[in-house]
Amino acid sequence: MHDSSMSLKQLNEQIQKALEQFDFDTLQKKLADVMQQSQSPDFWQDQQKAQSLMQEQSKLQNRLQPWRELKAGVVEALELANLQDASLVDELEEQASTLQATFNELKHELLYSGQFDDHDAIVSIFAGAGGTDAQDWAQMLQRMYLRYIESQKGFTATVIEQSSGDEAGIKSVTFEVSGPFAFAKLKGEHGVHRLVRLSPFNADSLRQTSFAKVDVVPKIDSPDEVQLDEKDLKVDVYRAGGHGGQSVNTTDSAVRVTHNPTGITVAIQNERSQLQNKETALTILRSKLAQLQLEQHKETLSELKGPNEQAAWGNQIRNYVLHPYTMVKDSRSKHETSDAAGVLDGKLDEFIQAYLESQVS
Repeated sequence: MHDSSMSLKQLNEQIQKALEQFDFDTLQKKLADVMQQSQSPDFWQDQQKAQSLMQEQSKLQNRLQPWRELKAGVVEALELANLQDASLVDELEEQASTLQATFNELKHELLYSGQFDDHDAIVSIFAGAGGTDAQDWAQMLQRMYLRYIESQKGFTATVIEQSSGDEAGIKSVTFEVSGPFAFAKLKGEHGVHRLVRLSPFNADSLRQTSFAKVDVVPKIDSPDEVQLDEKDLKVDVYRAGGHGGQSVNTTDSAVRVTHNPTGITVAIQNERSQLQNKETALTILRSKLAQLQLEQHKETLSELKGPNEQAAWGNQIRNYVLHPYTMVKDSRSKHETSDAAGVLDGKLDEFIQAYLESQVS
């Protein structure tokens, strides 16, 4: 009886510390406020705002409910332990073991405490130096992330824009990732990825080094989170490119939005509607600016400097070596594996976990 009681008390203390760490009480108040707003008679008059609040309510409930249930389970088990009933020993040991396992699973969420960690993510991949090899490498990375997303419960990916390579692969792609803590899990992939292999595009099969840049930004659905000043925006509309035939676009539906203070440009042409393309472009622009604010620790958008693409290009975050040996190594967390084929097939959990742990250790 004593062992179970002690382990339950220790677990209770660990839970209390964890709840303080991710500000459980504040999130509870936030949820109560959102739920109160949803009870307002005119709540659904502004459909967009209402849907945004309902999404926020769902996210908060999904995050808080498992912790509430764990807390309640520990309280109930401690009450049983206080009865000092010898016939309950086996039941209590089983309960304590189950509750500890649940806590061990939930505490991974403590790594997801960043400002936008509970948001969906927008991932862009750009082929870098290395010609056709680099464009093929960009497509290999796209496949790697899509396989990873398929393996994650509740995750989906939607391609927003894609530009094919000249001979093979892709020049660039942008896709949206939806799922629990999508941005938290993928934010460590932001940076330059370097591949070393024997080139399949070279007649002499020479060793080739290719680079691709991965941008990961939190998807900012609500304009309230990052408020754009219309005076800072330059919006251009133009005819979307097509491959001819019946599907070629004959209207000026493509949209390019430039944020003048930072020089960030977002061009979208995949929707038929100019309005839809503009909304998508603005969402991505807000998302990029939110990421820039995180990186530069600035209070206002007007203080932001444009992203230094050139400096980032030669500073790879991860190396993938396929010849003369196989090795994938992260230059930040130092995590490495010889299972390069597995990583390229989407087995990224260990790298993602190692990166998140390296940021808090």
